[in-house]
Amino acid sequence: MQHLTGQPNIVEFKGAYEDRQSVHLVMELCAGGKLFDIIIAQGHYSERAAAAICRAIVNVVHICHFMGMMHRDLKPENFVLSSKDDTSTLKATEFGLSVFIEEGLISPEISHLSNLVSLDLSRNRGAEFTQDGFDSLVQNLTKLQKLHLSISPYVDCMGDSLTMTFIFLWENSNLNGNFPRFSENNSLINLDLSFTKFSGELPCGQIPPSIGNLTNLYGLYFSHNQLEGAIPSPENENGFSSLSFVRLGYNLFNGTIPSWLYNLPSLVELDLSHNKFIGHIGEFQFDSLEKIDLSMNELHGSIPTSIFELVNLSSLKLFSNNLSGVLETSKFEKLINLTYLDLSNNMLLLTMSVHSNSMLPNIQILDLSHNNISGILSWNVGKDTLCYLNLSYNLITSSMSVLDLSSNNFGGMLPHCLGNFGKDLSVLNLRRNQFHGTIPQTFLKGNSIKTLDFNGNQLEGQVPRSLINCRELEVLDLGNNKINDTFPHWLGALPKLHVLVLHSNNFHGHIEFSKIKSPFMSLRIIDLAHNDFEGDLPEMYLRSLKAIMNIDEGNNTFTTIDLSNNKFQGEIPECIGNLNSLRGLNLSNNYLIGHIPLSFKNLKMLESLDLSSNNLSGRIPQELTSLMFLEVLNISQNHLTGFIPQGSQFLTFGNDSYYKNSGLCGFPLSKRCTTDEVLEPSQEIEPEFEIGIDWKITLMGYGCGLVIGFSLSYLISLSGKLEWLVRFIHKNIHKKIKRNKRITHRRGARRS
Repeated sequence: MQHLTGQPNIVEFKGAYEDRQSVHLVMELCAGGKLFDIIIAQGHYSERAAAAICRAIVNVVHICHFMGMMHRDLKPENFVLSSKDDTSTLKATEFGLSVFIEEGLISPEISHLSNLVSLDLSRNRGAEFTQDGFDSLVQNLTKLQKLHLSISPYVDCMGDSLTMTFIFLWENSNLNGNFPRFSENNSLINLDLSFTKFSGELPCGQIPPSIGNLTNLYGLYFSHNQLEGAIPSPENENGFSSLSFVRLGYNLFNGTIPSWLYNLPSLVELDLSHNKFIGHIGEFQFDSLEKIDLSMNELHGSIPTSIFELVNLSSLKLFSNNLSGVLETSKFEKLINLTYLDLSNNMLLLTMSVHSNSMLPNIQILDLSHNNISGILSWNVGKDTLCYLNLSYNLITSSMSVLDLSSNNFGGMLPHCLGNFGKDLSVLNLRRNQFHGTIPQTFLKGNSIKTLDFNGNQLEGQVPRSLINCRELEVLDLGNNKINDTFPHWLGALPKLHVLVLHSNNFHGHIEFSKIKSPFMSLRIIDLAHNDFEGDLPEMYLRSLKAIMNIDEGNNTFTTIDLSNNKFQGEIPECIGNLNSLRGLNLSNNYLIGHIPLSFKNLKMLESLDLSSNNLSGRIPQELTSLMFLEVLNISQNHLTGFIPQGSQFLTFGNDSYYKNSGLCGFPLSKRCTTDEVLEPSQEIEPEFEIGIDWKITLMGYGCGLVIGFSLSYLISLSGKLEWLVRFIHKNIHKKIKRNKRITHRRGARRS
């Protein structure tokens, strides 16, 4: 009692006093009466009130066990209330039978609980029965149906006869002795003796015949022992109608697999792995199986055809046997639920069927290594699910041209042999995975790789210089990684490189002058955005981009340059204007100064231009209105001044295109231009216009009516001058906006 002092639901022990005749115990005064008497008087409790009482009782049990004690006499008569108030506290008393718990020992008194139906002492490492404690438990607890002693209690001997429904004794490394006998009509459902120390041959060299009496058996688990000999047939082979799980793996069983195991109508899982079984695999008579593991035996012959009829099969492990024969991929058509297939370390042949391009749609792990598979492998499996594939040590002639493992959850480091491409592989796509570490540094000569896509991983280190051996490389995408390197200028020697993406990495430094005469001549897409490049824009490389020059307007080849979000400085080179087939140009978020180059007027195919967030100054060239395909323009957050060009696509851009350029004026900004700010007409001699109708100009006048549109088109074709049209459209657009506002205001007033 003194050990439990201070606990709110246990009566307080105040002290002990001794005189010549007696020992006096001074206890806390609890005037509320016993719980038993109160329950009788109350007669009825609400659910809330009953829950409060039960919570207090359970708290007492928890405190006692936590303090290493057992009360051993919990009943309503041994609980009292501290007072007669409604808010009084329930307290446990009468600790006369209580004892301290002896660590490591299971109390022998547990065998006195003759009405016990379930006993779970599992996961008590270090606990053990007293001498004869386990025998007493089995003999006395005649009503016990479920016994769970897994992992921990020290049990050194099994009884001769067991009558329980569930027996779990797995991971009792000291368990040994005779195998139990089972009486007729035994109700045992689960028998788990896995991970024990049963060894040698089973009694009489077999599982005892009495196991045939277990007609209700659902699970039979003898794995991870040292049992040996043959598995015999029980006296009543038809008695196992409910047997669903058979796990006899990791023993020393030998002989052939008994025929009765193939005839179980409810069998879900069969594990005979890591034994010494010989002979052929028989034909399964029922299709209930979901998992088969016969690996690490000495089985031979072919794989039975019945296995390929098991439509519920999810795992098939037959590795490390002596299986042979020819497998057609069409045999796997019905195994649509298979996620794990391991046929490695056998002598199997595999042939491709004509209609087997899409087999095993849900496969996750596929291991066919160490077989005699030869020829060309073109089996499309697990397109969205495959996470492990091993075809090593075969005679496969790889004709695989595309390996696409993108958008999965693959992780780990890329294998060093990754650069040893076969002559047929042209596309390797590993984007959007979880690979880390460095890119393999060895790419062999003579490969045919055209596309390398490692975008969206966590790769680090430097760009391997051996990529120079990939002479057929057209696309290199290393974006969205953690690569820390300077600009790989030596890639400029790759003659067919069309796409270079280094977006969002840790590239840094100046882009230095290249010793290569004409670097990146075939490059059409270059994305260096979101790095730490600095210095002037790489004018030499921009002059060498021959593939972005002089492409016909009818050519739909996409071309773009993105150097945004770096630390580039200086002026924008005029040579960019030579890239007259460029469709996208993004130089935003740098430290560029100077004017927008007049040469940009030559970018006739340009669809998107972003020069925002720099330090550009001066006027916007009026000549940019000739860019008829320009759909996106962003020159915001600069220091531009003067009149915004009017005409063509410039009439479609909103305020956001010019945001934070306080010196700009004119449509669409609300700031009007003064006479001095209006752009002077170009002094260049305009080429003669052929007389005809320009449909772009016709559509510009459509807002004022189709007739005016035709008229404008005709007049412009005669005059060849655009300035008056810009002013005319500008003026009419403002009038039309004001008119629409007045109409809207009047309608709103009428409704109100």
